[in-house]
Amino acid sequence: MEIWLNPACSKCRSAVDLLDGEGVRYTVRRYLEQPPSAAELREVLDRLGLEPWDITRTQEAEAKELGIGDWGRTEAERERWIEALAGHPRLIQRPIITADDGTALVGRSEEAVREAVARSGRDDR
Repeated sequence: MEIWLNPACSKCRSAVDLLDGEGVRYTVRRYLEQPPSAAELREVLDRLGLEPWDITRTQEAEAKELGIGDWGRTEAERERWIEALAGHPRLIQRPIITADDGTALVGRSEEAVREAVARSGRDDR
């Protein structure tokens, strides 16, 4: 299991606290320091079952500067969104947790983090 996080984010800290409390083994990726590539974003989006606009923090100043609010949300525009996320990782919703079963979740709620734990085979421990 891996968690993409920003340590300044309260939702990220809560997710880490819950994972630690459950005794789950995981690795941390500080995605602002180690931004994901476009290829990594495509893989995570596939695992999430989401589109790039679904994990974009559109209220960030960088999003407004880029004019993301006016971008199309179509297959034709998908790569533009992915490249924007790769180039501006602050726009990526957080935390993202990749579960051991090959799926991923945006862990903004306790329920989502617990689901990631369950998907990693820790639901009975």
